Amino acid sequence: MTQRCDWALGGGANIGTAYIDYHDEVWGVPQHDPTVLFEFLILEGAQAGLSWSTILRKVGGYRVAFADFDARVVAAFDEADVERCMADTGIVRNRAKINAAIGNARAWLELDDPVEYLWSFTDGVTIQNNWDSMDEVPAETEASRAMSKDLKRLGFRFVGPTICYAFMQATGMVNDHVSTCFRHRECRALA
Repeated sequence: MTQRCDWALGGGANIGTAYIDYHDEVWGVPQHDPTVLFEFLILEGAQAGLSWSTILRKVGGYRVAFADFDARVVAAFDEADVERCMADTGIVRNRAKINAAIGNARAWLELDDPVEYLWSFTDGVTIQNNWDSMDEVPAETEASRAMSKDLKRLGFRFVGPTICYAFMQATGMVNDHVSTCFRHRECRALA
């Protein structure tokens, strides 16, 4: 039987295999594509206060509403785009989060090299953790606190230390698959 992180099995029947698929194919894979990193930054911020299953069910809606996470297009959104998003049941209709996504796109475009910048918080390499259980995994770290503080300084919103750590986990800046999970070794090899 394949061993996975416990959380991968907790998505519930209403989300089908999406949690397992996300765990097995996405979470913890080192990402260096700026569009993918921008997408995760927006999705992790959208998740604030909600379950990840809510966001997983709406990823397709987010891709449509936010122009496949093209930061240049999102940065040009105006009030009509905000209202369009507020009426879109395919995303979380929260005005503050929608406005933050637009503002974050504008701040993103100010970065010389977003990939290098974000990965600088882990010195450009994946932090390899060896947790025995998910109970050991922290909600935030010194690196996520530093990332959060600096992103806020640059004008980003919905980027608290916990959101930043979830972002780092999702994008493979840290390998937080538990040591017994089959993906722990696979993600280590990808780093």
